[in-house]
Parts: sequence; C-alpha cells; structure tokens
Amino acid sequence: MINMLIEVAAKGKDCNYDPRALTTVTGNRVPLRTFARRMDGAFPSVVNPIAVWEIKEYYYTMTFGSRVADGVYETLLDGMEIEELATAEGIDVLHYLMIDAHYTWWECGKSYLCRIVDMLHMGYVDEVLVGREIFSRLPSLVNSWGEKIV
Repeated sequence: MINMLIEVAAKGKDCNYDPRALTTVTGNRVPLRTFARRMDGAFPSVVNPIAVWEIKEYYYTMTFGSRVADGVYETLLDGMEIEELATAEGIDVLHYLMIDAHYTWWECGKSYLCRIVDMLHMGYVDEVLVGREIFSRLPSLVNSWGEKIV
C-alpha cells in the first residue's frame, strides 16, 4: 500500500521503492556518508535522497520479542546517522517511519511506542505514520518531497 500511494503521489518522478544498496550522500561527486543499513525506500534515489523511510509491520506475530526491539533500535541508529550528517555537513535527509499491526504495537509493544515517541521528540525521525494514517498523510508528504527536486 505504501509503495502504491507513493507512486501515485510522485507523479512519474523517480523513486526507489526497494533499495538493495546502502543509502549514500555525496558532495562534489565524492561520497560523504554511507548509512549502515538499507532503507525500505528512498526518494528520489538511494544516492542523495531527499527522503528515506522504514516500514515496521509485524503481522501475525503471536509472540513478542527481539525482532521488534531490533527494528526500533535500527530506526534510532538511522536517525542518529542522519542527524550527524546534518550537523557535520549541513545536509538534511528526511526520515520517516511507518508502523502497522495493532496486536504488535498496542497489545505487546506499548513501551516501544513510547520509544518511538522519544525518537520523534529527539528529532531522529521526522514523522511516524501509524496504520491507516498513510492514506491521509503520505500523499502530501510525497508532494512536498517532489517540490524539493530541482
């Protein structure tokens, strides 16, 4: 659903819906930073993205454990790398997190939801979209990304 909504809102602009490479930011055609993990998507490209996003959907999980904890920690790491890039190089990359799966987050993982709110307040993610919120919020986000393409 996320990829389909982004594709419609991007209106033909380039977008990498399944990066199979690490996100890299360059300056004067020289790599400045390569992030430690692959993102779930990058707009317009995995090289010099305007925005990157992560999707954490844990459907049909009947147990709760380290996979969710690892996912939250990975988002924190990504946010710290993006913050360091902004501080050291003055380059901003927007960072979004999209989560879904009621049982995982609301029944078992409320403490991890609190951690995600902490990441928002610390500026490690620009926005978190929860569940159906992708339908109302994601198109306007993608439109704003498209406006930044020169």
